[in-house]
Amino acid sequence: MDYVLIDLDGTITNPKEGITKSVQYALKAMSIYIDDLDSLTKHIGPPLREGFMEHYGFNQEEVERAVEKYREYYGEKGIHENEVYDGMERLLTRLKQAGKYLIVATSKPEELAVKVLESFHLEHYFDDICGATFDDRRASKDAVIKYAMEKNSITNPERVVMVGDRKYDILGAKEAGIASIGVLYGFGSEEELKEAGADRIAATVDDLYDIIIEL
Repeated sequence: MDYVLIDLDGTITNPKEGITKSVQYALKAMSIYIDDLDSLTKHIGPPLREGFMEHYGFNQEEVERAVEKYREYYGEKGIHENEVYDGMERLLTRLKQAGKYLIVATSKPEELAVKVLESFHLEHYFDDICGATFDDRRASKDAVIKYAMEKNSITNPERVVMVGDRKYDILGAKEAGIASIGVLYGFGSEEELKEAGADRIAATVDDLYDIIIEL
């Protein structure tokens, strides 16, 4: 595998505090009060609007209001309530030394993904950073993956692997016709990743390197 597409939230960084507090803030604005932040980790992974519609039955106007409030908190505070997973920088260094072409492929808006990576001084490890659009014209993981491949002139799907922690990463990879690796240190369970059809499963950050090199 020459090209490694890597999810951001739950794969490169642990955004739990920032994302769950941003969702909590947005829901409070909609008169929904949730104290248990752990119950909001389900919003880490899928497109934001999709999550609000699926879990709270918001109509389009309510979704836009919730997204606006989410981004109000996230842009000021939530983006900084984040941390890089232990061993991640070492992994990225080793993959670059092995000659891999690294691309971030995230459902987070691309501009915010760049800011997150820059805040941790990780952006230089990646050949490209590809994400969603703010207006959801490009939001699903398969759309982001296809965009990343087209933008980087990748024409042979057999040379590409997607790495992520949720079923959306695995299903998006299948839709794009590429291999996938699910990681267990993020927010998806082994059952979720296997049911989605992950080709390989990595328990830890260190496991990831060996699996990518083997493929």
